[in-house]
Amino acid sequence: MAFHIVLVEPEIPANTGNIARTCAATGAHLHLVRPLGFQTDDKTLKRAGLDYWHAVHVEYHDSFQELLDANPQGRFFYASTRATKNYADFAYQDGDFLVFGKETKGLPQALIEANLDTCIRIPITGDVRSLNLSNSAAIVLYEALRQKGFPSLR
Repeated sequence: MAFHIVLVEPEIPANTGNIARTCAATGAHLHLVRPLGFQTDDKTLKRAGLDYWHAVHVEYHDSFQELLDANPQGRFFYASTRATKNYADFAYQDGDFLVFGKETKGLPQALIEANLDTCIRIPITGDVRSLNLSNSAAIVLYEALRQKGFPSLR
């Protein structure tokens, strides 16, 4: 079973393309929650994902609730700079959903407040507000894969 990367209303095509490439390299499924800040045929999006789009399992959702309804047994982890728990302190399981918000605002506060027990943060220092979205997704995904012993990766 694969891990799932969920991007809620992503705005920057290059980030989504980079995340798609990470999904192709790891077998993770990519979920894009509308509205998107770009067209999916955008040449920047395709360039960032290079020629790996054919290797990515991508699903589109009109709302985050639609994704939740389609996966009622799913375990969801919500990445946010406002979370208090370290992403590496969780025991991830095959099939988990790793959820990331839009680049300019992150996830909605109400979603974070409703899921405090499964909100995760990547530690950073100094005056930096956050890491790049594609870097954040890769960090959390690779921690989940590390915990599982990097199944089917060479």
